[in-house]
Amino acid sequence: MKIKYLRHLILSVLFTATIILVTGCDTVPITGRSQINFIPADQEMTLGLSSFETLKKSTPISKDAAANALVQKVGHRIAAVTGKDMPNAQWEFVVFESKEANAFCLPGGKVGVYTGILPITKDEAGLATVIGHEVSHAVAKHGAERMSEGMMAQFGGELLGVAASSADPRWQALLNSAYGIGAQDFVLPAHSRKQESEADHIGLIYMARAGYDPEAAVQFWQRFSDFNKQNGSGNTPSFLRTHPTDETRIQQLKSWLPEAKAQMKTQ
Repeated sequence: MKIKYLRHLILSVLFTATIILVTGCDTVPITGRSQINFIPADQEMTLGLSSFETLKKSTPISKDAAANALVQKVGHRIAAVTGKDMPNAQWEFVVFESKEANAFCLPGGKVGVYTGILPITKDEAGLATVIGHEVSHAVAKHGAERMSEGMMAQFGGELLGVAASSADPRWQALLNSAYGIGAQDFVLPAHSRKQESEADHIGLIYMARAGYDPEAAVQFWQRFSDFNKQNGSGNTPSFLRTHPTDETRIQQLKSWLPEAKAQMKTQ
């Protein structure tokens, strides 16, 4: 009975994996990486638009005319070169009043820039680095990919639970705990780091296509690294990070500079 059950379980897993590979694969623009994505594009966009409207109601919007003008200028230059990589985007660029040194782009082309990052971006090209990176997350559908990975992790946990259902309850608890720790603390963060690097890569290409010197990306991350050191950030062990270390990012960007410069436009 156990052999029959295990055989059935293995066949079910193989069948499910085949369906996933056939129906859930996308190709990321620029890098050409294959990714798992079960989230329909229209559903992903709806979530992005809804979340952005909620955020605009709950977070103060900056009234700084110069900051708003700069973000609009840079944002639309980056958006113009995404072309077919992000069809049907409803571009909107908003400056939020916050000390947080961050920015984001939601599915659908909704970009938010926090005022806290502007002293670090320093100039137009530095801001192009940040907006190019964030837009690249949306273009590459990283949010949908993370949701899909979460679904797969949940499915894997359920399969493990079924496979171990006849084992000693203490072993069941140990296996489930080990699986949860492995997925949350090692596998998913590692993939998140790959997504961050991919957004750096794609963003570098976009800023170059928009006419910004890609060397500015290296300079921005050097400034951001100094900011992190001054604020005591960056002490998390590298294998637990969801982002690459600043040093890693800088080295990767330098390695992509020739590719980016080859696509640079003269404005």
